[in-house]
Amino acid sequence: MLLMILTGLAWMMQIMSMMKFLLTYGIKFSSFVYLTSLMIPFIISIIVPFVTFIAIIFIYNKMITENEVTVMAASGLSPWQIASPAIKLSIWITIAHLILNIWLVPVSQSMFYSTQWNLRYGLAHLKLQESAFTKLADGLVVYVDNVSGNDLNQVMLSDMREENNQLLIFAQRGKLVATVHGLSIVTDNGSLQIQGKNGFTTGTFDNMDMDLNLIENDKDASFRVRRIPSGTLLKTVFSQDDMRQHQLTLVEICTRFINPFLNIILALVCTIALLKTSLLRRRASFAPAMAVLGMAFVMALYMSMSNMVTSLTDVGILAFGTFGLLFVLVGLLLKK
Repeated sequence: MLLMILTGLAWMMQIMSMMKFLLTYGIKFSSFVYLTSLMIPFIISIIVPFVTFIAIIFIYNKMITENEVTVMAASGLSPWQIASPAIKLSIWITIAHLILNIWLVPVSQSMFYSTQWNLRYGLAHLKLQESAFTKLADGLVVYVDNVSGNDLNQVMLSDMREENNQLLIFAQRGKLVATVHGLSIVTDNGSLQIQGKNGFTTGTFDNMDMDLNLIENDKDASFRVRRIPSGTLLKTVFSQDDMRQHQLTLVEICTRFINPFLNIILALVCTIALLKTSLLRRRASFAPAMAVLGMAFVMALYMSMSNMVTSLTDVGILAFGTFGLLFVLVGLLLKK
């Protein structure tokens, strides 16, 4: 229930943050909902450790306040036995989290970026109205007398985006074409006028491909590390020359393969803080606060270290530290 509620809230926030995308590009609402829903696996992968921690602290604190833990301890159960349901739950969640990170998140993120690109720059985005001027971007206007699918008749295109290269095209026919670089209009039997540094130039043409160049300048647009399949990610980490992309790849490896084990670590932190305090027969009112502080410390430490990795050695150190902390916590829970 916690997972559903928090995922729903995060999804609604994602919808609100992308509302500008819906209004700017005029896409269908159903397509917009589908696009934002592709973010749900990624959202879940982020909040799962927190949900695990909250669920465990809620249940065990309730058991402590109702003296159930005291009764179980008096009947001969050790802290490890009392905590075993939480540990088993966290292990199953860790396995599911690994599957989510290694397979489902890259697949959904790849679909998200592909769908977003198509809605923003592809044929699905561009809707030209007949006998009307359509503004495609600041300084770029298209007029079409008749539209039949992707075929256009009587086309006028005005491109004033560059002050020293202003272009005006008239053509009898045109066709919208989607390429890997964005949208183009292939025009036939037309004339053009160019206003540039060298003055005013006119001419005619039989066929011309006009790249609309609607794609925003984003140097990282072609490299979205979250959409790279895990197998490819592990292979490319040894062959990347770009230092920034190399670091992003290393951070993503940590996120996919090490981050899920935080579910077990947080479960151990929570049960140790609650059970050890209650079994010492002291008032355990401060135990939840201790557990929350422990969770905050572990998450802050992990996030700071994972964001500072710059080599495979750093990844190994982070993995060694994570599993080392896990075994230390297990030892503390087993200690009488």
